[in-house]
Amino acid sequence: MLTVLIPTFNEEKNIRQCIEGVKWADEILIADSFSTDKTLEIARQYPNVRIIQREYHYSTSQKNWAIPQAKNDWILIVDADERVSPELAEEIKEIVKGEFKEDTPVAYWIRRENFYLGKRIKFCGWQNDKVIRLFRKGKAIYEDKFVHGEMIIDGKVGILKNSLKHYTIENISEHLKKIERYSTWKAMEKNKRGRTSGISVIAGKTFFKFFRDYFLRLGFLDGIYGFILCGISAFSEFITYSKLWKMHKDEKISRNTD
Repeated sequence: MLTVLIPTFNEEKNIRQCIEGVKWADEILIADSFSTDKTLEIARQYPNVRIIQREYHYSTSQKNWAIPQAKNDWILIVDADERVSPELAEEIKEIVKGEFKEDTPVAYWIRRENFYLGKRIKFCGWQNDKVIRLFRKGKAIYEDKFVHGEMIIDGKVGILKNSLKHYTIENISEHLKKIERYSTWKAMEKNKRGRTSGISVIAGKTFFKFFRDYFLRLGFLDGIYGFILCGISAFSEFITYSKLWKMHKDEKISRNTD
């Protein structure tokens, strides 16, 4: 028995296609952050959808809150901008209905095919992208991190043959808005770990990010899409470490005035 968990906030442009790919599941659990568009209206058109709501803090917090509320032994997490192909669906069905033994995986990596501005990105560091999204309830939990929290698994982890299709950023304005949000979280995470920043760090991290993704990770083979993606990703590093520097500066001023 399988629950598909879909976190949402104002995903009316994505939610129908996302649900269509997983409507065969025993339960579709929508963990919504109080959407104000037609996301929930569309979701309610499907009989096996159940909706829970909570104010959004950050991704791993939202998912860790929602996971225990799934009704079934197996959970598949799918973001609204991801699509489960028929081939991936059949592979998941076989795993879920199979007999569970002590030596079988309790969780599975799933590779992702990423699309940026409508184009499949094959390089830029995205060529090896994979995520743990299918797991047994009670055997997996996310690290409590603002961004890029991985799953902590109690047991063996396998990997599926088929991939998720991930239709990420559709336009540059959307990418810049995402950077504003994520750069703050990343700076907070680094600050919590005692990382520091300054001119040399900001410049070095920005340059190295572009050099690594565009040249070492072969982003140039993705053409103009790769160039834009690597450039904006480097800009994201610039913003993150600039915010980290400002956090340190503000903290120092606060200590001196206490």
